[in-house]
Amino acid sequence: MASTSIPSHSFHKNPTKTSFPILTKTPKQFNNNLQFPFSLSSQNIKLSANSSNTKYNEVYVDEEMDRIRRLQNGSDVRGVAVEGEKGRTVDLTPPAVEAIAQSFGEWVTKGLEREGRLPEGPVRVSLGRDPRISGRSLSVGIFEGLARAGCLVFDMGLATTPACFMSTLLPPFEYDASIMMTASHLPYTRNGLKFFTKKGGLTSPEVEEICNEAARRYANRTTKVSTLLRTTPTRVDFMSTYCKHLQDIIKKTVNHPLHYDTPLQGFQVLPVFDALAAVCTTVVFDNKIVHFVNQLSNFIHQGIKMQIIVNAGNGSGGFFTWAVLDKLGADTFGSLHLNPDGMFPNHIPNPEDKTAMSLTRAAVLQNKADLGIVFDTDVDRSGVVDKEGNPINGDKLIALMSSIVLKEHPGTTIVTDARTSMALTRFITDRGGHHCLYRVGYRNVIDKGVHLNQDGIEAHLMMETSGHGALKENHYLDDGAYMVVKIIIEMVRMKLEGSNEGIGSLIKDLEEPSESVELRMNVISEPRHAKSIAIEAIESFKNYIQDGLIRGWELDSCGDCWVSEGCLVDSNDSPVPIDAQMYRVKVWDEENGEYGWIHMRQSIHNPNIAVNMQSTMPGGCQSMATLLRDKFLVPSGMDKMLDIAQIDKFAKSGNVN
Repeated sequence: MASTSIPSHSFHKNPTKTSFPILTKTPKQFNNNLQFPFSLSSQNIKLSANSSNTKYNEVYVDEEMDRIRRLQNGSDVRGVAVEGEKGRTVDLTPPAVEAIAQSFGEWVTKGLEREGRLPEGPVRVSLGRDPRISGRSLSVGIFEGLARAGCLVFDMGLATTPACFMSTLLPPFEYDASIMMTASHLPYTRNGLKFFTKKGGLTSPEVEEICNEAARRYANRTTKVSTLLRTTPTRVDFMSTYCKHLQDIIKKTVNHPLHYDTPLQGFQVLPVFDALAAVCTTVVFDNKIVHFVNQLSNFIHQGIKMQIIVNAGNGSGGFFTWAVLDKLGADTFGSLHLNPDGMFPNHIPNPEDKTAMSLTRAAVLQNKADLGIVFDTDVDRSGVVDKEGNPINGDKLIALMSSIVLKEHPGTTIVTDARTSMALTRFITDRGGHHCLYRVGYRNVIDKGVHLNQDGIEAHLMMETSGHGALKENHYLDDGAYMVVKIIIEMVRMKLEGSNEGIGSLIKDLEEPSESVELRMNVISEPRHAKSIAIEAIESFKNYIQDGLIRGWELDSCGDCWVSEGCLVDSNDSPVPIDAQMYRVKVWDEENGEYGWIHMRQSIHNPNIAVNMQSTMPGGCQSMATLLRDKFLVPSGMDKMLDIAQIDKFAKSGNVN
């Protein structure tokens, strides 16, 4: 069977699926309760000569445009697609995504025309989606919007974010652009859009341009209803091609000496039998004994499989078991939550989620597996668990990937967001690498790596602590499956060399911070004013630091790759515009020297400010929280604009909960 799932634990044995499912049935028990509210009546906007009517219509148009603009989430589009979230109304509707998809299609077409690459026929765009229950309804709007833009649409069905990008590159598909419908690890009520061309994912300014055009179109459209699909999209099975692409990477890179096509089997007792076979060839034995030992060794090589647990969290990642690992000879018995379920009944599909990691750890230990894998919903992120049951995510995952990449590219620069530890910097530099700290946001981190390479600074790995990671060799694509492929290849290499330590041994000397905490301050205002207030608060914080008003606090920068002012501002000849305000400050005192850092940033997902702190000594984070409250938030008056309850509680008690 392919997979089974029950609450808390589900197991997988010898799947028979050979291709990725294109459609996933929506659970019947939820169909009758789904509501996608949007207007069913025409809304004509006519500007009257009457000044009061003109003013009314202008306000109405502005509100309608803001409705679309607020859906932008950095380089993505995200919103509430299903009722059921307290305090949030549905704003990502079929008409909204139709307007955005049409603007994207026209944007792609104009870009290709500008570059002289416009195809003879229509522009071809693919659409993939994760299993969220709003996916089918929103797909209709996207298909219609792309058709309005004159594009040919290809429906990939259930897919992953990395696969959508690869559909623009891998033959015979090679689409001009692609859209992935997903809201990553957010609740089932949310959904969103990610955009790709052959050059990669779109930037925040590009998505802003598309949303602005969509907002104008949406506000002036005579009807907000999009329920009829005039052009039927072409159904395609791209996932099979993508899976074969991943298989081939592992086969070619490992180049297993005994079984090229199934390199994930035949390891555990290989050194013993190899040694015995070697003795038999040098000592005079009966030829029949030599033959028997060699045959037994080959039998063991063929029979023992690498055991890998996959926890897909009921997202799109189940394919990695039956369509990649099983094909390569791995044993995936014990894998969890492989069947797609848009309600995510077991836990949030997120490698940072404690429940996801805990369940995967238990499955690894119970099955004595070599590796555990946790994917997020759309498989652009991943985390792993080593054979000892140790979770590897955040700084540990960056260290693991850095260890692998620095073997292949000595001296390269590793780009991360500025929430990583001082210990990670030491880990990278001790191995001859360079560490560039940069803005939070996976798109920021990846784009920084691209720009460094363009400026002649070799950067092969870009990773954010959330698990987003991209490699130069893989088109700078944040691909959770490709990250896991790199880790599996390293595991095979270690086993072929006779090591049975596991991948955890590669980061055994990574020090962990004594303390690490994240706190939030909600902005006290209407949602439409939250962004400007958050920017004001964070800029005020920077000014306090620059003016020396908090003793021992100093704006941080790595100094290695032209980044200054708290790992935020590019100081080279082509600085990138700042999409969200954030600063990292290093903290020291006369008694302990530099003992930690504090990072304050504007959230692009919610109307709040995130405050991250790390300390190398016990009590350091509580001390920083106290100074932040007493030396900045209260004296500056920001405690009147921000809800500082979490900061205040932590400063008093040292507890987050």
